[in-house]
Amino acid sequence: MNKNIIQKTAEAPAELLEKTIEETEKVSRQFKSSKAAKNTEKYWDTLGPGLTTGAADDDPSGIATYSQAGAQYGFSLLWLSFLTYPLAATVQEMCARISLVTGRGLAANIRSHFPRKILYFLTLLLFAANSFNIGADLGMMAETLKLVNPNWNYIFLIVIITVLLLAFQIFVPYKKYAKYLKWLALILFAYVASALLANINWSEVLKSAVTPAIQFNKDQLLLICAIFGTTISPYLFFWQSSQEIEEEISNGQTTLAARRVTDDGKIKRMRTDVWSGMFFSNLVMFFIIATCGAILFPNGITNITTAAQAAEALRPFAGDWAYGLFAAGIIGIGMLSIPVLAGSSSYAISESFKWREGLGKKLKSAYAFYGVIIISMLIGLGINFIGLNTIKVLIYSAVANGIVAPIVLIPIVLISSSKKIMGTWANKPITKIVGWTVITIMAASGIAAIVSLFA
Repeated sequence: MNKNIIQKTAEAPAELLEKTIEETEKVSRQFKSSKAAKNTEKYWDTLGPGLTTGAADDDPSGIATYSQAGAQYGFSLLWLSFLTYPLAATVQEMCARISLVTGRGLAANIRSHFPRKILYFLTLLLFAANSFNIGADLGMMAETLKLVNPNWNYIFLIVIITVLLLAFQIFVPYKKYAKYLKWLALILFAYVASALLANINWSEVLKSAVTPAIQFNKDQLLLICAIFGTTISPYLFFWQSSQEIEEEISNGQTTLAARRVTDDGKIKRMRTDVWSGMFFSNLVMFFIIATCGAILFPNGITNITTAAQAAEALRPFAGDWAYGLFAAGIIGIGMLSIPVLAGSSSYAISESFKWREGLGKKLKSAYAFYGVIIISMLIGLGINFIGLNTIKVLIYSAVANGIVAPIVLIPIVLISSSKKIMGTWANKPITKIVGWTVITIMAASGIAAIVSLFA
C-alpha cells in the first residue's frame, strides 16, 4: 500500500507534464488550423519588400530625428506621423508599381525616359547622402554598444560592425538575406514597448497628434524638413523598386518579358505589403516622438547630441527596460538599414551604367555592383574618423534628403502617370494629386529649411 502511494506520488509530476504537453500540442494544432492563424500566416507571407523598406525608413537617422523632435518640442510634432503615412505609402507604391509593370528598376526607367545627365546627377546625390548616412549609422551603433561595456574600443566595434554587414550583404544568398531583413524589421516593436513602459499620458499624446502646431523658427523648420526627408527618402524609392525585381527573379521570372506580366493579384499583394510597411514605419515614428516627448522634454533634456545620450537619458526616468529596448532598437534596425542604404546606391548606379546587378548574384558575377557597396561602406567607416558629430550628421543628412527627394520624385510621378509606359496601371487621378502634393510639400519644407539656415 505504502509502495503504491510512493510510486503514484513519484509519477504525478511526470504525468502532469505529459498531460500539459498533450494539451499544449492540442491547442497549438487547433490554433494552426484556425481561420485566424491561416489568415495571419497568409498576411505574413504577403509581406516582403514593403515591410523591409518601411522598417529601413526608421533607420538610426530616423530614430535620431524623431528623438530630437520629441526632446525639443514634446508632443508638438506628433501630427507629422499621421500626415506622412499616406504620402510616403503612395510614393513607395508608385516605385513598386513601376518595377512590376516595366520589369526594371527605378534608375533603369529614369535612364530610358529622361536625359542621362539627370540620372547621373540624381545617383551622385543619392550615393553621397547614403554614404554619410551609413557613416553616422555605424557610429550610432558603436556608441550604443559601448553602453553595454564602456571599456569596449570604439574603433574596434565600428570596424567589426562594418565587416559583419559587408559579409551579410555579399555572401548571404538573397532568399536568406531577404528573410533575415524581414524578421529584423520586428525589432522596431522595441520602440512601441519602450513607450508603453514609460507611463505616458496618452490622452495628451492623442490630443497633440491631431492638432498641428508649427512655431516657424529656424530649428523647427529644419527639424520638419528632416522628418519629411527621413520618412520620404530617396534611398527608399530605389530600394523598393529594386527589391520588387529581386523578388520576381528569385521566384523564377528571370527575363524582362516574364517580369512584365502583371495582374490584379500581384498589384493587390504589393499594395498590402507597401501600405503595411509604411504603417509600421509611421507607428514607430509616433512612439519614438511620444516617448522622448513624455520623458526627455519635461525633464529639460532638449538637445540630443549622441546616440548613446538618447538611450541613456531615458534610464533614470523610464527605467532599465525602456532604456534597454530603445538601445536594442538602434542596434537591430542599424543591421537592417545600413545594407538598404548601401544596396540602394549600388542598384541606382549599376542600373545607370547597365552593369550586372543584384543581391541574388554571386560576387564574381557582379564585381561593380558589390564594389559600390564596399566603397560606400568604407566611406561611411572613414567618416567616423574625422570627428563629425553623428547626430548632427544624421539630422543634416535627413535635411539633405528632404531637399533632394522632390527632385527625384518628379520623374517617378511622371513615369507612373504615363499610360504609354504603365498602360492600365498608370496613376489614378487621386494618386497623381497625392504625388504632386508630396513634391510641393517637400519642396516647400526644403526651401524653408534653406532660408532658415541663412536668415
